[in-house]
Amino acid sequence: MQTTVEPIRGTNDPVQSLELSLVVPIFNEEQSVGPLVERVVAAMVSYPHRWELILVDDGSTDATLVNARKYVGHEGLALRIVELQRNFGQTAAMQAGIDTARGRLIATMDGDLQNDPKDIPSMVAELERRELDLLVGWRKNRKDGLFLRKIPSWCANYLIGRITGVKLHDYGCSLKIYRASIIKQVKLMGEMHRFIPAWVAGVVPSSRIGEMAVTHHAREHGVSKYGISRTFRVILDLLSVMFFMRYKARPGHFFGSLGLGLGALAMLILLYLGFDKFILGNDIGTRPMLMVGVVLLLSSVQMITTGILAEMIARTYYRDDASPNYIVRQIFDDQSQA
Repeated sequence: MQTTVEPIRGTNDPVQSLELSLVVPIFNEEQSVGPLVERVVAAMVSYPHRWELILVDDGSTDATLVNARKYVGHEGLALRIVELQRNFGQTAAMQAGIDTARGRLIATMDGDLQNDPKDIPSMVAELERRELDLLVGWRKNRKDGLFLRKIPSWCANYLIGRITGVKLHDYGCSLKIYRASIIKQVKLMGEMHRFIPAWVAGVVPSSRIGEMAVTHHAREHGVSKYGISRTFRVILDLLSVMFFMRYKARPGHFFGSLGLGLGALAMLILLYLGFDKFILGNDIGTRPMLMVGVVLLLSSVQMITTGILAEMIARTYYRDDASPNYIVRQIFDDQSQA
């Protein structure tokens, strides 16, 4: 089918003048990727600056990549497609897109047509007006199931806000606008894309993170990649976020505090038993409390030792870690079509 794309403004400007990079991770979205590109172009017609669209194919096994490549080289469309070697997950795909982006600002959104690209220009204007470093979309009128999607999401947003201190209505919305200089300081790993505002809060004050109500559509094609099981992974990831936010640079304080607490309790138990044995003359050899005290003492030593090892590993991490959490197979853009 012949596709038509309206030109964008300023396409002959140098790369350095790119104002906005729109990053969209896609996985098995063969029916959605074409309409997605066309909706993005239609939404950005009135945007007065240069922009680019980056599609990250996260190891799709259907015709997603083939359908996306039909748009490469179309006049007036600055499209780049990053093909990952296999499926690495949404977080890694998003990181690959952010690393590839060349714009001063970076927008991210889902590729399932539930986010509306028409919100992007107004979000960019709002981010600049409020002088924010991150503007998060809020799906105020969310088109998802109540029990399987909305209620778990409400609970997760509340917990994340309480634990991280960054209180937002919708952590799970992929439609976000970042300043590239800020988000490129954050390395995304695991399934941590839903906690991006918390990670950004480790780089800038939380006062520079805001939210804005955006449009949300029901899924038109395909099936959701997430189910109720995601709730349990969110809880586990949240514990990891809490640890990294508070103790990433000083893990020895976390394990050391546990070790000292257990050690103090062990010493109280053993001192009491020592008094009972040597002063009062009672037999303590068969007392369960003796075993408890010894186990607590050993656990204390183990925790303190773990803290020291964690400090050594953390220093190695900060010195040597520079490897990406994804592998790019190929990048398709205008030059590759020449």
